[in-house]
Amino acid sequence: MPNRLAHETSPYLLQHQHNPVDWYAWCDEAFRRAKEESKPIFLSIGYSACHWCHVMERESFEDEAVAAILNAHFIAIKVDREERPDIDRYYQEVYTLMNGKAGGWPTSIFLTSELKPFYSATYLPPEDRYGLMGFGKLLGLIVDKYSQEFDLLDSKAQEVLKFLNNQAQSIQATKLDKSLIDKAIAHAKEIHDDLNGGFGKAPKFPQVSIINLVLDLYLISQDKQLLDIANFTLTKMTQGGLYDLVDGGFCRYSTDEKWLVPHFEKMLYDNALICDLLLKAYCIDGNTNFKAIAFRSLDFMIEKMSQSHLFYAASDADTDGEEGKYFVYSYDEARQAFEQNALPKALLEYLGITPQGNFEGHTIIRLAQEIPASYAQDIPKALALLKDLRQSREYPFIDTKILVSWNAMMIKTLFKAGRIEERYNQQAQASLKALIELLMVNGVLYHSTIIGHTPKIEAFLEDFAYLGDALIEAYCSTQNEIYLVEATRLLNNAIEKYYNQGKWKFSSGEFETFADIYDSSYPSSVGVMSHFILSISSLVDSVYKKFAFKSFELHSYKIMRQPLSSPKLTHAVIRYLVDDIIIKADAKAIQTHLKAIDTLKKPFVLTKVDTHEGFMACSSYSCFAHKESFEELVEAIRSL
Repeated sequence: MPNRLAHETSPYLLQHQHNPVDWYAWCDEAFRRAKEESKPIFLSIGYSACHWCHVMERESFEDEAVAAILNAHFIAIKVDREERPDIDRYYQEVYTLMNGKAGGWPTSIFLTSELKPFYSATYLPPEDRYGLMGFGKLLGLIVDKYSQEFDLLDSKAQEVLKFLNNQAQSIQATKLDKSLIDKAIAHAKEIHDDLNGGFGKAPKFPQVSIINLVLDLYLISQDKQLLDIANFTLTKMTQGGLYDLVDGGFCRYSTDEKWLVPHFEKMLYDNALICDLLLKAYCIDGNTNFKAIAFRSLDFMIEKMSQSHLFYAASDADTDGEEGKYFVYSYDEARQAFEQNALPKALLEYLGITPQGNFEGHTIIRLAQEIPASYAQDIPKALALLKDLRQSREYPFIDTKILVSWNAMMIKTLFKAGRIEERYNQQAQASLKALIELLMVNGVLYHSTIIGHTPKIEAFLEDFAYLGDALIEAYCSTQNEIYLVEATRLLNNAIEKYYNQGKWKFSSGEFETFADIYDSSYPSSVGVMSHFILSISSLVDSVYKKFAFKSFELHSYKIMRQPLSSPKLTHAVIRYLVDDIIIKADAKAIQTHLKAIDTLKKPFVLTKVDTHEGFMACSSYSCFAHKESFEELVEAIRSL
């Protein structure tokens, strides 16, 4: 018999509706019962595409004995982190405080009946393993401690809450100047992995906001090493593994340093942001392979991960409880298929297909660094054949949630792709219309829903920031002022709801949390909002710029000290500084300035030109002055 989660719409919660655990969603009824029965709360946070969430479910939440302990002694609450990012953000901070390191998913938090956290973990095995106590044993220990040493647990929990609530933001204002550019360049070169590309060690995440910043730093400085860093990293990321050479699309991260072995879930935000980055790199340096991979991945998302012009949140890593089953190949099946289709056997090795494999005896398709021309021409046919082999396989579970922020990321990328191929522009306009119609209800923006259901959870700061960013891009691509009007209204609403003297709330109302500046799985809300504000300042009214500056000032010490710790916000500060450049209105100067702060080669674009004593201040991060040639642009500027 299904549990309470059967009444939810979240695909992740519905995955647990047949567990023997007496789950609650996050609700007042669960909290009330915990108080009435004086029981601790077990809070489990995860998401539908999470491999280790599935593992813990199979090992523990489907186990009758474990469920009996939870049901008898705890109030068990299950939360979808994508549906409730406010709750997740808060308890990730709790985990970090209690463990001295960043958390992950599944997140396992134990709370008193008054919602005071006293123990936290991530994945917990069924028995003692990996240096972790078995989940069943841990539950028994907590039951004993809760009944016999409650005052001690409560005291420790109170300390955690006191620290959380009293984290005063010490403002160490530092002058923001163009030395930030040199610091960011030095920082990027220092942390880049010159052997495998990317930044840092395994596990490796795409780090799109760092690469994005590196490309703009190249445009500003013309330091060729920066362009090489970006191109090298993108080449390594698209070699196969993190990038699915067969279907298209990118996985969430790589478990190794070489971008070979991912957790195989495909997230909407990764594919939106990486495709945007690839198109930017293509526009700067003309690498047509980057453009082709971006288009192939966008087409995959449109064909496999969308409905009614809206985009689903994610697809799973597992099929039938086996990680990567849909994606990998055995040597024999690939060899036989190649032989039957007269493809050279040597081609197998150039695709990484060997008898021993590169992933648990199977093969993740990966291109060799160098492929002879005589074989390279057969690669497209081989990949098509490998795709045919997948047709008989069950595709992983798809989470059909529609999230405003993630859809907005994809819509922005589609508009950018639409500058190269018009079909993407049409898709972007249709998707933006559908998103607003579904999740803007009576003037109120909501965070997420399932198509066909009424949204219930109101939007968070990230939804306002990313939707605003998409609306600016829509105006850039279409010059339809309706988008700009809607973007301005959205920004006014966000400032009223979330802004206070340079500090931004991530959420308000039931569960209030503050936004931080650090980019995690995707760029921070504060960073994106800062770019949004700068765009509105250039296009509508310069008075808005003060809101961005206040945020920059509040975080200036951190930005100037460690610029790549918050690359999206650093990017916004550099944009703010560069946009203040005053140049003479001659062709050479204008061309130099455009190259420094714009990412597209054609059409040349300019958002605003202010004359002041014979000089012109150029802001060109959004685009309106579409001209056929550079000469036309110069004439247009001179005629102002």
